Amino acid sequence: MKFSAVACLSALAAPGLAASIGVSKLHDFMPATGSLKVPGESPAEFCNANRDGDLVQVQLLSTDPNPVKAGRQVSVKATLDVEQTITDGSYVKVVIKYGLIQLISTTADLCEQVSNAGIKCPIEAGKHQISFQADMPAVIPPGTYNVFADAYGEDDQHLTCMRATVNFPHPGQLGLEL
Repeated sequence: MKFSAVACLSALAAPGLAASIGVSKLHDFMPATGSLKVPGESPAEFCNANRDGDLVQVQLLSTDPNPVKAGRQVSVKATLDVEQTITDGSYVKVVIKYGLIQLISTTADLCEQVSNAGIKCPIEAGKHQISFQADMPAVIPPGTYNVFADAYGEDDQHLTCMRATVNFPHPGQLGLEL
């Protein structure tokens, strides 16, 4: 199964969509709050307020358009501080829910997933500016999707964790949430 490059960058960019949540709590991720917002224009939030031990610090993550739209290309830009080289064997745990229904819960090779966005491993330590485009499917069932991505290095070192909530409105609706 090929993952969205957006979800995987969110995982990498906060390797992925998210911060430190225990593996046993993957199913418990909660809606994000303002204090956890990833800097930039995107729906992404960090999983945890304390990211001191994360080996990837996401300084900025922006998507255009924000929010993303079905059938449109999305541009993603990120600024990352990578404290330790990310190598083959790194992985990302991804959970995608449609409302309360879990659609996907899997572990994927992080380097393979980010290669879909033109990013190659190893990713050397240092500051990185990343940008890529991805095509959103033309048909996405309307509703609210919750995406969670928690990334780890080959030796299980925590890289980063992010989550996002995205609403795809019914055709003809403005997509406003009350």
